[in-house]
Amino acid sequence: MAETLQTTPLHAAHLALGARMMAFGGFDMPVQYSSILDEHRAVREAAGLFDVSHMGEVRVTGPQAYDYVQALVTNDISRLYVGKALYSVMCQDDGGAVDDLLVYALGAQEYLLVINASNIAKDLAHMRAVLAERGLDATLTDESAQTALLALQGPASHALFQALLDRDGLDVDVSALKYYHFDMVDGLLGMPSLLVSHTGYTGEQGLELYAPAAHAEALWAALMDVGAAYDLKPAGLGARDTLRLEAGYCLYGHELTEAINPLEAGLGWVVKLGAGDFVGRDALAQAKIDGLARKLVGFVMDERAIPRQGHSLTTPEGEPIGEVTSGSQSPTLGQGIGLGFVPNDPAYTKPGSPIHVSVRNRLKRGTVRKPPFHKS
Repeated sequence: MAETLQTTPLHAAHLALGARMMAFGGFDMPVQYSSILDEHRAVREAAGLFDVSHMGEVRVTGPQAYDYVQALVTNDISRLYVGKALYSVMCQDDGGAVDDLLVYALGAQEYLLVINASNIAKDLAHMRAVLAERGLDATLTDESAQTALLALQGPASHALFQALLDRDGLDVDVSALKYYHFDMVDGLLGMPSLLVSHTGYTGEQGLELYAPAAHAEALWAALMDVGAAYDLKPAGLGARDTLRLEAGYCLYGHELTEAINPLEAGLGWVVKLGAGDFVGRDALAQAKIDGLARKLVGFVMDERAIPRQGHSLTTPEGEPIGEVTSGSQSPTLGQGIGLGFVPNDPAYTKPGSPIHVSVRNRLKRGTVRKPPFHKS
């Protein structure tokens, strides 16, 4: 039986633009409009607009919302204040990653958790189980269906959005918005409220805009209209993946899974063992004591080859040592790039170390390199 796909509030807009659509995370999503290369370059050089309304949004409120969110995530949310966000991971008791997510501090006891589309049902089940186990007074509200999320990314993104604000007569200064901070903008295009976040998944300056679903089409159209003067292009999941890979960002299901903990994935910087008794803390603390058996590395191909997920990583002699988790041709470098797990040994993890990828049963030479690839 064919899968029944959900659609975002912008589905009609994508079809009108002639987007090539595909199933992703249970949604019918645009892969590309013109070409992945064209859209990738637009984000690196000017601006691109993504529909990422398939992502999940869960609001947490209540007298013990702070304690609950801290029990849920590995990062230290005491660093948050109203208007600030952070990146973190939710873990199982054994330290394996349930999901990676953003946490927005909306109020003293009010948070917005932004989770991956393919994990919404699983994440909600995990969140509810943790809430029940900890017995904390907090309420979870799934706002995914009521929320549209547009990602405006690229060096021209802030100037473009400022032009839209100015056109609507709003006295808001986008340039004052620091990285991983957000503001609530009232009245743009008649919207009661728009969460404007200086965040993104492309390795470029950008904004993520959380709007009521009913206003998504108007916001998309206004951005495309104003964006004509900034060389804005609509961009799909294809460019989103090549952009995040060049930046070296993890993608759940590839660099993070329930069998991979955040320390192995190079996300030790979001694991704050002193933050409190969060789920998975003891297992991650023990993993630090024991030492990691494997580590995620980035690499660039020295020979003409495109690494793909599942390809073997080997020694020069062809001995398997790991596996590619993500790989592609880098539009910026014109070379194959990838991420993958190898033994936690400097011989395999040190930048500059040789690495080989088995592509169609032929060994292709590469070199370990620390991302971001497009800036190295």
